[in-house]
Amino acid sequence: MSAILEATERIKDKNSTLTKIRQAGNIPAILNGPNQSQPIYVNSADFLKTIRTTGRNGIIKLAINNNQHSVMLNDFQTDPLKSEVIHADFQIVNMSSEVTVDVNINLVGEAKGVKDGGVLQQSIHQISISALPSDIPQTIDVDVSHIEVGDVVKLEDIDTKGKFTINHDTSQVVASVLAPRQEEEISTGEEQEPGEPDNLEGRETNESDEG
Repeated sequence: MSAILEATERIKDKNSTLTKIRQAGNIPAILNGPNQSQPIYVNSADFLKTIRTTGRNGIIKLAINNNQHSVMLNDFQTDPLKSEVIHADFQIVNMSSEVTVDVNINLVGEAKGVKDGGVLQQSIHQISISALPSDIPQTIDVDVSHIEVGDVVKLEDIDTKGKFTINHDTSQVVASVLAPRQEEEISTGEEQEPGEPDNLEGRETNESDEG
């Protein structure tokens, strides 16, 4: 699914200019492509709406000066205090060339083993895949309804439908159902919270906002 996002060119300038752009409700950004790196800005509300529509790895039609570019959100930075996006990097993509991205794994269904008193454990929450831009899933859904106490689901069990390649050792365990006693033994360790955060996900960086 793709959505159109309007962007405006900006002059590469000092931090004071970036501050004014943000105060006006916009996000400074960079459009990267073959032999180009163009400073732009996008409306913050439109940006968030677009990402909700397309997903973190969706294709966005970025409109600049009556030209449209097929892009992906390559990276973004957030203000740690306000949890607001303060800078974004867009990458022009070739729709006929594979790209490598990180995609979240979402467990679907209630495991048989859980109904029998076992506890479902998710070992991997995100994986790297390679796919054509149009074939990238928003999430990878893994059905766990059939697994019983002692059973595991591995990366090799994921049905890629021939649309993407998993860039990991596929013998790795994604999810398992532990017996209740096993769960008690490991409960003193750090537990991962289930579910997804509401905010955007991405590889946040500590790079400066220059550009």
